[in-house]
Amino acid sequence: MGKHGTHIVWDWNGTLFHDIDAVITATNASFAEIGLESITLERYRDLYCVPVPRFYERLMGRLPTDAEWAVMDEAFHRHYWAHADGADLAEGARELLADWQSAGLTQSMCSLAPHDRLLPIVRTHGIEQHFIRVDGRVGASHTGKAEHMTRHLAALEGVEPARAVVIGDAVDDAVAARHVGAAAVLYTGGSHSRASLAEAGVPVVDTLAEAVAVAERLVA
Repeated sequence: MGKHGTHIVWDWNGTLFHDIDAVITATNASFAEIGLESITLERYRDLYCVPVPRFYERLMGRLPTDAEWAVMDEAFHRHYWAHADGADLAEGARELLADWQSAGLTQSMCSLAPHDRLLPIVRTHGIEQHFIRVDGRVGASHTGKAEHMTRHLAALEGVEPARAVVIGDAVDDAVAARHVGAAAVLYTGGSHSRASLAEAGVPVVDTLAEAVAVAERLVA
């Protein structure tokens, strides 16, 4: 099973997990810690990028100092996890995951969320059984996804990068996919505006159902 057909590598935050409200709340709480103004969802989506210190540079006009970064990073995670409990899966996500597995196709998750935090929340939402592998981030929190994606795909037995499609909500997901030779589809429900996603040069969609349909076409 899973030797043929499309393999989907799902992103978690902002893709399967509709947590953008928790992200904005936590971002503004972390900004307040060092005296920055609050930002709106629209401005966040226009400016957001990884690595995250570069996002702060866009907002502040300079890179944060190591001390500022440490304060903001700690505050962001503290406030984010306090609010993430109230967030739910994206619309239709549960059914899409079950249907993909029922069709005999494989899927996995590669997230920059801390691995020790990711597994419990995936289990809480009752979807862990749909993935052949779930990888969260282990190590520093300011790196991008490309190296992480390389390790993830290397750990998947029998999945050729050429038939893998990364579905995510950030330009970094498309960069990581390109890095490993996989395709990508980007979804507008998370951290980026449609305009900034369009710069990645891959298909951009407004629903996860559309993302799955496009993923199938890309590999077929």
